[in-house]
Amino acid sequence: MTDSVARDPELPPAPDAPESYGYRLKCLVLGPPLVTERIAKEKLGNRTALGVLASDCLSSSAYGSEEMLRVLVPVVGVAAFTLLMPVTGAILFVLVLLTLCYSDVVMIYTRAGGSYVVARENLGPDIAQVAAVALLVDYVVTVAVQVSAGTNAIISFAHLIGDDWTGIDHLQLPLSIGVVLLLAYGNLRGLREAGRMFALPAYLFMAAVGLMLVIGVARWAFGDLPHADLHASGAVPVGTAGDGWLYGASLFMVLRAFANGGSSLTGLEAISNGVSVFREPQGRNARRTLITMSCVLGVLVLGVSGLAHLTHATPYTDGTPTVIAQEAHLVFGGGWWGTAGLAFVQLATALILYTGANTPFTGFPYLASFVAEDRFLPRRLTRRGHRLAFSNGIIALSAVALALLLVTNANVDKLVALYAIGVFTAFTMAGSGLTAHHLRRREPGRTWKIAVNATAATVSAVVVLIFAVTKFTEGAWLVVVVFPLGVWALIRVNREYRAESAALAALPPAAHSDRPRWRRHVVLVLVDAFDPSAFHALRYAHELRPDEVRAVHIAVDTTHAHRLAERWRATHATDVPLELVDCPDRRVPHALTRLATATTADGRTALTLLIPHRTYRTLLGRLLHSGTAERLVHTLEELPSVAVTILPYRVP
Repeated sequence: MTDSVARDPELPPAPDAPESYGYRLKCLVLGPPLVTERIAKEKLGNRTALGVLASDCLSSSAYGSEEMLRVLVPVVGVAAFTLLMPVTGAILFVLVLLTLCYSDVVMIYTRAGGSYVVARENLGPDIAQVAAVALLVDYVVTVAVQVSAGTNAIISFAHLIGDDWTGIDHLQLPLSIGVVLLLAYGNLRGLREAGRMFALPAYLFMAAVGLMLVIGVARWAFGDLPHADLHASGAVPVGTAGDGWLYGASLFMVLRAFANGGSSLTGLEAISNGVSVFREPQGRNARRTLITMSCVLGVLVLGVSGLAHLTHATPYTDGTPTVIAQEAHLVFGGGWWGTAGLAFVQLATALILYTGANTPFTGFPYLASFVAEDRFLPRRLTRRGHRLAFSNGIIALSAVALALLLVTNANVDKLVALYAIGVFTAFTMAGSGLTAHHLRRREPGRTWKIAVNATAATVSAVVVLIFAVTKFTEGAWLVVVVFPLGVWALIRVNREYRAESAALAALPPAAHSDRPRWRRHVVLVLVDAFDPSAFHALRYAHELRPDEVRAVHIAVDTTHAHRLAERWRATHATDVPLELVDCPDRRVPHALTRLATATTADGRTALTLLIPHRTYRTLLGRLLHSGTAERLVHTLEELPSVAVTILPYRVP
């Protein structure tokens, strides 16, 4: 069969076009552009992926136990350090369930999207938007929480090494904002650079906390582990155990502590959301990394809670020094060796918290692009930028996270109220979707998989309910309100895209023909001034070979119009006369609309309106000249039989 598609002949190489100042600045800041073929090479090995994608999850152990104590200590006093351990055990049980669930996710769904993909494939695209909103909200809050907690770690170190750092608390917000901007820059440079930059802190944190736990357990075994001062200035007030149980506060208080401690599990979904960045075989590599991450997280959460139980390290009302900082200070003791150990733990904690905020910069853009491919978000989120990163998603995430930091003043306690509800909603959707997936299939181990995933979904839903109720007045109400609005907005975007597609599909077959519909073609050249751009447009008009070329000036200023007409008649550059169209009310788009309508009134005439548009190299030149051409296009583009073309003319 003959190929009906015309093939272009081999073209000679074109001369290099001059690059704009903006593009040269982009190359200077971000580096040279990466070609699309490099996408396949921009993959992560398991060790690097553990550092990059697990930082958010592992770093949550730095403040999860503290958030539990912040609820328990004011109610039951010293008994809080005993009650902390069973609450931690409940959280570790949830960790095991979710690890089994997400091990299933990464083996079945190897594209980016995680719980969103699971929900879409098994529960339908509209229900999947609940997971999409949950993850998008969680990513934004994760950036704010992780960065704020990292700054707390630095400030805590300053407080513990001396009393000359009392004014450092004022740097909480500026430092946090600066770190978000740095993370955005690192990710805009591309995945490989971000991987190398953000993998090391995770391993430093494991080593630092591991060293602290070993020495702490050794000192406790020899009876040499000191206790913190529960009544230190600035510490959270210590309640009385009898009062807490007497007034029936026990159940509600334990549930609140469990909800706060649930923040230790945020980030567990990051590997499933970024599974496409793993090397082949993606599913197997992602599962190995996920299991390794969960085991390390379990040890860290249990270890930090255990040391708090042994040392009675208590939270402070202003957030610093943190519980983990107090534990390091007590475990390593005084002297230069103790200061060095404290510095190691705190700097490693700050680094992993800061780089834990990098995980959303990997997951958010991938998820947003995936949702946009399904036409529930603007399609521009699917485009890769200068360095193969989804730049629009990175910029959007940074902007919203910065706004959240400003609103909350980078306060971790305020931000945690917004935190875990989003991610546990995503856990619920993943477990529910996988349960539906296995119910429809006959496969080995089906009963076990259904039981695990259904249990994970149920437990996660209970955590969402607990969090929404116990933290409602502390800020969770905002997330409860945002969820339905976000789901509605995504479905509304999808409805608009589907309506546009339906309108295009409904066009009659004649609309797809390339045969001419009109018997006559007229080209109008809009003339604003006697300058080269007008004659450039006239020359182009003649190249179109129309039946008639007309030059038109909309006479807003009568004096200027008559001077222009006299000069036009005096020149010998063109034989096209200049027509003046009166516009006493200065409504240029309205005057052009009337002229275009009159020209095409016979139903047999097609009109092309050429609008000369002077462009300028300098920023000042662009600012001094309005964008009239774009406004005219917006007005005239709805008219039938009328085509509007802006013809640029570069002014040296």
